Amino acid sequence: MPIQIGRRRDHNFTEPLGLLSDCHRRIEYFLGVLIAVTGRTPGGLLTHAQRAEVEAALSYFLTASPRHTADEEDSLFPRLRDAHDVAAKRALRLVEQLERDHDIGERHHHAVEGLMRRWLADGGLERGDTARLRGHLAALQSLYRRHIDLEDRELFPAAARLLSARQIAEIGREMAARRSIRSGRMP
Repeated sequence: MPIQIGRRRDHNFTEPLGLLSDCHRRIEYFLGVLIAVTGRTPGGLLTHAQRAEVEAALSYFLTASPRHTADEEDSLFPRLRDAHDVAAKRALRLVEQLERDHDIGERHHHAVEGLMRRWLADGGLERGDTARLRGHLAALQSLYRRHIDLEDRELFPAAARLLSARQIAEIGREMAARRSIRSGRMP
């Protein structure tokens, strides 16, 4: 992701809820790359720069995105389920929807990966494949808009209120361990 002047630095593993939100900005960025390339060159020959953009986006979604899902489903969501608080009930309803979103998103990502890889290998896509690719990208964009909004505006603030500092620190350590990092910023 390019450096943006004036942009706030990303959170680190000592601030895992902020780090999860930072990841959302990367998801939006890389999904935007795939949508833009598909819009500018609908199934046609890609330039060297476009190929590099697509490769970077596919690599992100293949490696970093599953870690983000694990950060939520294996670290954050179970702790919210264990919170014995009335306010946790609303958060838990959100969690159930968000887990369904992860499953739906995974299916769309799989289809996008296959179509984009074919485009890169063959130098182009047929009209029907391009239409399917656009459909999967539009579905992902719609899903992520709602999903990210729910997490950034409701779930993460609820988690910050409901979870102890110790639990939040544990989430950060687990996130770092998934990336084999002792501390620092997310790759």
